[in-house]
Amino acid sequence: MLIEVTDDNFEEVVLKSDKPVLVDFWAEWCGPCRMVGPIVKELADDYGDKAVITKMDVDNNPGTSAKFGIRNIPTILFFKNGEIVDKQVGAVPKTILASKMDALM
Repeated sequence: MLIEVTDDNFEEVVLKSDKPVLVDFWAEWCGPCRMVGPIVKELADDYGDKAVITKMDVDNNPGTSAKFGIRNIPTILFFKNGEIVDKQVGAVPKTILASKMDALM
């Protein structure tokens, strides 16, 4: 299941998760973000309850975006035990994101 995270629930959903977490920082107006969006949705279906797959709209959640220094979108951060363990900036194929998720399992 794909979860929409916000500044308000980020800590609970992402940082306190006992599973690996992918956070897709995106915006509606961003072309490359629209390319990555369906891939992130597929990953949510693929990983089911083994991982937490999320999206965060940077325009509506400036606090978390600033905290993690998100300057370019799409930026995908990978968390494990509340810590950033990997990062991907820009649109990439599903295989790259899947291999990064697999490394966290």
